Amino acid sequence: MNFKKIVGKVHLWLGFVAGIIVFIISVTGCIYAFQQEIQDLTMPFRFAEHQPDKAMMPPSELKAIGEKQLPGKHIHAVLYSGKDRSAQVIFFDFNPRYYYIVYFNPYNGQVLEVQDVDASFFQIVLDGHFYLWLPEQIGQPIAASATLIFVVMLITGIVLWWPKNKKAAKQRFTIKWNARWRRKNYDLHNVLGFYASWIAIILAVTGLVWGFQWFANGYYALAGGEKSTVFMDPVSDTTVRLSASRPAIDLIWDKMRAEHPDAASIEVHIPEGNSAISANANAEAGTYWKMDYRYFDQNTLKELPVGHIYGRYKDAKAADKLMRMNYDIHVGAILGLPGKILMFFISLICASLPVTGVYIWWGRRNKSKEEVAAPKAKKASQPVINRAKTEAVKM
Repeated sequence: MNFKKIVGKVHLWLGFVAGIIVFIISVTGCIYAFQQEIQDLTMPFRFAEHQPDKAMMPPSELKAIGEKQLPGKHIHAVLYSGKDRSAQVIFFDFNPRYYYIVYFNPYNGQVLEVQDVDASFFQIVLDGHFYLWLPEQIGQPIAASATLIFVVMLITGIVLWWPKNKKAAKQRFTIKWNARWRRKNYDLHNVLGFYASWIAIILAVTGLVWGFQWFANGYYALAGGEKSTVFMDPVSDTTVRLSASRPAIDLIWDKMRAEHPDAASIEVHIPEGNSAISANANAEAGTYWKMDYRYFDQNTLKELPVGHIYGRYKDAKAADKLMRMNYDIHVGAILGLPGKILMFFISLICASLPVTGVYIWWGRRNKSKEEVAAPKAKKASQPVINRAKTEAVKM
């Protein structure tokens, strides 16, 4: 076997191993691409009329109303997403697993919706994207491993696509639409696969950052990162007790609003045990990489330093920003709506590759009798043609 045949075998068998998983991940990625825009169009409770003559209700008051809606559930955070959007009280826990959001009019505390997020359409899509609808501890490593295999398939695919000469190169960049379906399928696999592969590798690499901790650490270190990629809340000083007329989460919310007056959203997390009160302010809607993460002692309200990448945006170095951008790059939001559209079509092409690839393999194994006989007939007729040319010359 020559080198390309070996690469072809590797490409084929890896496709059999990971093809169906790549298809699921790609299709769910397509569907999820515009989840924010679709939810805004179909869920009116995500909005609230701006009332400039009224102040927004503080987190402690929304928290109290939310607890009446879902008694016994753990409140994770209170999120304010802007003057004309509803506030959210987020209930989340791992064991037992649940995820609810109570939407409020932030000006009067009216409950607009109680959403079971785990039962929502886009959460089901996301579970397929991350876990293949399997238990997390099973599905997550399978999906991550398939993504790693997909990277190898993209590289081997480029090797197989690479033309031998200039003449062959002309056939590698365009689809021959007037050819038979089998040839069109072959071109769809090769030509679209080549064009998509350069961005598909970005999709796969950013996915692997979530898939394997060792990959995230290596990727970050290669970029020059020096902090931890693992999020951990700092701990509050339990020897001091706060004596204040207002709840600590309200005071932190006031501080965040004063220091981030133009923030697209502000979120205050409810501390557990002696953990810090974590809060974040997002500078722009639609992306997350400019998020300013801050941590405060729940007793003294003193700001606490952190040793991981999710800290103050002003302190983030280039490698930290690259890691923070990971989600925004993965979904294309880093380039706005055009970036999302681009990633949608790249995901769609990625979903098509296992399908067109299987059809190529099936077609080669099941050639019709006419296709097998055609080369033999052509070879047999060649002497006849040559004799006719000879006789013509003699005449």
